[in-house]
Amino acid sequence: MSDLLSRAQAAQARAAKRWYVYLILCRSGAVYTGIARNVTVRYAQHVAGMGARYTRANPPRRLLVKFACLNQSEACRMEAAIKKLTAINKRKLVGKTGTEVRKILLG
Repeated sequence: MSDLLSRAQAAQARAAKRWYVYLILCRSGAVYTGIARNVTVRYAQHVAGMGARYTRANPPRRLLVKFACLNQSEACRMEAAIKKLTAINKRKLVGKTGTEVRKILLG
C-alpha cells in the first residue's frame, strides 16, 4: 500500500514541475497563448485582470486548451510557434493532444 502511495506522490511531484502551453479565447474573439506551471491559477489571474497586459485589455472568455510539455524550454518553443499561427489555425489545435501539437509545430 505504501508503494502505491509513494508512486502517487511521485506522480504529483512530477505534475507540479510540468510546464504547460495554454490557449485562452478572449471576448474580442482573439486567441491568447501563454505558458505556466499551474494553468488554473494563471487563468484566474488573467480573469482577475492580474495576468498579462494583453488579457487586461482583452478579457478572457474561456480556457480553450492546455498542452503538457516536457520542460520549460519546450513550452517556450511551442508557445512561440503557436503565436506565429493565425487565430483560425490556433483554434484548430483545440482537441489535439500535446504530442500531436508537438509533432505539428516542432517536428
